[in-house]
Amino acid sequence: MFITFEGIDRSGKSTQAILLHNYLSGIGYRTKLIREPGGTRVSEKIRKILLDKSCKPMDFLTEFLLFSASRKQLTEEVIKPCLNQGVIVICDRYFDSSTAYQGYGGKVDMKIISMVNKISSAGVKPDLTFLIDITYPESIKRKGLMSSSNDRIEDRRAGYFNKVIKGYRELAKVNSRIVKLNGLKPVNEIHNKIKLLITGKLKSLS
Repeated sequence: MFITFEGIDRSGKSTQAILLHNYLSGIGYRTKLIREPGGTRVSEKIRKILLDKSCKPMDFLTEFLLFSASRKQLTEEVIKPCLNQGVIVICDRYFDSSTAYQGYGGKVDMKIISMVNKISSAGVKPDLTFLIDITYPESIKRKGLMSSSNDRIEDRRAGYFNKVIKGYRELAKVNSRIVKLNGLKPVNEIHNKIKLLITGKLKSLS
């Protein structure tokens, strides 16, 4: 089973991915927790370029292709082998991020996005995707409670992120595998909803 988590930064998606990984491994499932971009030596090097502020004047298509290169390496080196071995793979972001960020946000042609997403994922689609939905003002509010600095992408303005959020919500409307969850709810309440959905999904596959 392949499970992905999506949402803008500080939505809580990474927290929920970790909680699900800990829960499933704790009840006896073999799980692999990974992130995008990253997860392999090659992909982590690409991640550094993508988030580096000195690379700020980067074309959105260039950005998309770099994300896609990282994704292809991660898919071939980690995701496919794990799935073939019966491991539950939990990924913090996957190709929906590219559709939302570089497609809706960066206005890269959706036909290009769709075609390259299929190539970079080697046809591997998530069985279930959790979209942790928050507003941009909420993201900024949470940022104020943290000590981390912005990376290259986080430096973009509100208009860009509002397009990304709109894109995610549009994707959730047309993809039955995407479950949109209110990211303003308490962490444990969100986690319990995810556990309930995952348990049902695993029973249906067994």
